[in-house]
Amino acid sequence: MSTDRDVAALRERMHELSALRGAKDLLSWDQMTYMPPGGAHARGAHGSVIDRLLHERMVDPGLQRLLERLRTHADSLDPLVRDEVSVLTRDVELAARYPSALVAEVSAHGSACFEAWRVARERDDFGVVATLLERSLDLTHRLAACHPDAAHPADPFIDAADEGMSVALLQPLFTELREALVPMVDAVAERGEPRAVLPVHRSGEAQLALALRLAVDLGYDVWRGRQDLAPHPFATRIGHGDVRITSRVDATDLQETLFSTIHEAGHALYEQGLDDALDGTALASGVSAGVHESQSRLYENLVGRSRAFWRYALPHVQAAFPELAHLDVETAYRAVNRVRRSLIRTDADELTYNLHVIVRFDLELELLAGSVSVSDLPEAWAERYRRDLGVVPNGAADGVLQDLHWYGGAIPGHFQGYTIGNVLSVAFFDAARAALGDLDDQLAAGDFAPLRAWLREHVHAHGRRFRPLELAERVTGASLRVEPYLGYLRTKYLYDTAATDAVA
Repeated sequence: MSTDRDVAALRERMHELSALRGAKDLLSWDQMTYMPPGGAHARGAHGSVIDRLLHERMVDPGLQRLLERLRTHADSLDPLVRDEVSVLTRDVELAARYPSALVAEVSAHGSACFEAWRVARERDDFGVVATLLERSLDLTHRLAACHPDAAHPADPFIDAADEGMSVALLQPLFTELREALVPMVDAVAERGEPRAVLPVHRSGEAQLALALRLAVDLGYDVWRGRQDLAPHPFATRIGHGDVRITSRVDATDLQETLFSTIHEAGHALYEQGLDDALDGTALASGVSAGVHESQSRLYENLVGRSRAFWRYALPHVQAAFPELAHLDVETAYRAVNRVRRSLIRTDADELTYNLHVIVRFDLELELLAGSVSVSDLPEAWAERYRRDLGVVPNGAADGVLQDLHWYGGAIPGHFQGYTIGNVLSVAFFDAARAALGDLDDQLAAGDFAPLRAWLREHVHAHGRRFRPLELAERVTGASLRVEPYLGYLRTKYLYDTAATDAVA
């Protein structure tokens, strides 16, 4: 049958595309972990070639004709193939908007920009990367010009990361969050309770070993993954059997290592939980930035910062770090849920975290609109932090240079995914709790298999088969609602006052 031949041709094409993406992801992982600085120029050339090849294969008229024939016979296709054709058609239509030369140019520039960001952050000098960021902004405008029908220049990038989302949909949601969160932070900070921490005086190796042990207990499969250090923690999928995580270490506070690792393990559990049948297809990845972030934030916050988790984790922490032997579960719980007006997003507590994200989202829009220039960005950043979080960066490393996201070739439109993920994390966890019943007892006993299995069945296994908001509605009964998330924060940080610390 011609349809069978077309499906076989699709498999062959997707095998090549998957291999190219895996090679690009492996090169990117190496650049962010072990590559010597002198390799940046060559790595930029490597990535540019692979991105150009990927793009050329995506916009190949032969692939477009193949997809058209398969869509014509959609009713006779296996449901998985039918879903793949639908997703791949969208991917091809998006890729076809961009000239291959522009894609290669953005890729090569991204490698140089990343290396400059790394140097700039170490030197606390925004000037090192400012000119490159100007070019990134220009490239972003050139990419946006490929979407003349977009209501806002940021919409194509937001929709590419979180399908169905737009500036018009997100701005009211973020306004609602900010109006609720700022007074909540003020109320908690006014209590002025002393800070609790997890001070340690042991090597980074010991911290990493403990963090990896907890990640493995959560379900991270080291036969199909590994842990490394990176200046900005991330997880990456090289292939179906190779999902890697990275962590960051603070020599004096165990929380940096623990929670960066648990966070990235949440991403990795999503990728390791994909149905085997999706391997080598266009469906073999998390469905969106926001849904992906919901899994990392679920494990980091709803699990990792819960009392139940610390009933399980504290004996392991104390065995690895005897200097913490004096802690009890309640003190440890207070330590990992302290609220503070901090400068660093990745270190932020649950209550202030989304304020960090909203600052970045707003500044992205202002950069694209031209109301904030690259040269004014550090000052604009500092002013927004003063207004919303009550703190001002001491320098660029604590401010506009702290995140790598703007230094990868273009202004990516990814930050909204963090807040979408936070909102969805509570909705998914509430659904899991309703289904599993004694979830707290399971977590306290170190039995994470029921939660992992539930998430795999309802979220992870599907990959990209359902659109983000469709998946959320299937799992939770609602698309994207802010109030349950705010209710969770109020209960934890305003009403459970005996359980959290605050510092002004």
